[in-house]
Formats: sequence, C-alpha cells, structure tokens
Amino acid sequence: MNVLFPQESYNIIGAAMEVHKILGCGFTEPIYQEALGKEMELRGIPFEKESTLHLLYKGIQMEKTYRLDFLCYDKIVVELKAVSDFTAEHYAQVYNYLRAGNYKLGLLINFAKTSLEYERIIAEQKWNG
Repeated sequence: MNVLFPQESYNIIGAAMEVHKILGCGFTEPIYQEALGKEMELRGIPFEKESTLHLLYKGIQMEKTYRLDFLCYDKIVVELKAVSDFTAEHYAQVYNYLRAGNYKLGLLINFAKTSLEYERIIAEQKWNG
C-alpha cells in the first residue's frame, strides 16, 4: 500500500496529538487552531494558517473564497473540528477544498473526543473548475 505524503502527514498528526495531550477535549476550534499553529512552529512544520483558496467557475475567478484552517507543506489541507462526531458535511468540506485547490491529501482532525480523531482524505480526481 502506497501512503500519500507519509512523513509529512505523520508530522502533522503528531503535532495534533501533542496539542490534544496538553489541552485535552472541551475547547473550541479556534483554541485548537492557535495551539496547533504554535506546535507546528515549534516542530518546524511549514504551514500557512487560514490560507485563502480562490474558486473558479468555468475558468472565471469568483469573489467568494474558501479559508483553509491550514495548508501544510504547500500540499496538505488540514481541517480542524471540535465536534462530537464527523459528519458527511465535514468530509465533503475537505473533499471540496482538495478539488478546488487541486490538492491530493487532506487531514480532517477532531479534538472534541477523549482521544484525537483524524481521517486522511485523498482526492479522487483533479477538478478543473
């Protein structure tokens, strides 16, 4: 089995595990987002916080944009949640980010449980807008 970006995703998930170990569950998503940003800085993980993703419609740039929680290593979308369970909408959100930005891997991370929950989401095909 060929895992996409194994070392990079391992680094990001490890940073998220450290944040969860320190903060536990019960905080809101913005708290975890700030803490994860600080942890990734400490670990030297390259990231852009709240990266703007411009959308195209029939090749024309739209005014509305997506805001990614993190874009790591210029290629991995990281979406954070603090929810009781992932829903279909959460998976669709990450998948849409991947398609819109032509990225291949997204990590959906949930801090609201007693153990960190995460899913690797792989883009099935490139989106041409």
